[in-house]
Amino acid sequence: PAWSGSVAFNGQTIAGLGAGRIVDLGLIHVPEGRHVFPNLTVRENLELGAYRRAKANRARNMDHVVDVFPRLKERFGQKAGTLSGGEQQMLAIGRGMMAEPELLILDEPSIGLSPLLVEEMFDLIGKLKADGLTILLVEQNVLQSMEIADRAFVMENGQIRLSGKPSDLMDDPDLQRAYLGLA
Repeated sequence: PAWSGSVAFNGQTIAGLGAGRIVDLGLIHVPEGRHVFPNLTVRENLELGAYRRAKANRARNMDHVVDVFPRLKERFGQKAGTLSGGEQQMLAIGRGMMAEPELLILDEPSIGLSPLLVEEMFDLIGKLKADGLTILLVEQNVLQSMEIADRAFVMENGQIRLSGKPSDLMDDPDLQRAYLGLA
């Protein structure tokens, strides 16, 4: 819960709204930690993402998700709890995509993944961006995030300390010294 300030999406204050209403507005959050339903299949997990969307769109949305994450289609009948960490993260993002997001918030999608899977995850996020999906990425891998971002914000203790185009921020000696340990 917010202690102060406000949160608005498309001009509408969303603080205090229920999760279902926020989903209806097109704001989808994929939380840190790969929250999948381990005893449900991959297909069932994906279908849950579309629970507030028109049934007529579900097949099209499913096709889109498996186009982006073909490995999920190979595992449709498999229990989500048996997937690797990277596959579970793909499933969590895919479930978010099933909700037809206008804005997809990805919270630490690379956390706990091997370096190879981190690279794959960033490639997939870049593909979603290239497909026109608006993404708010909260991520510890600053350099990789900056490579795919159009705009970046550096927060410290809940306050935005720096913001701008990634190329400008990467040239900022204060950012390099304080957050990247470079300067």
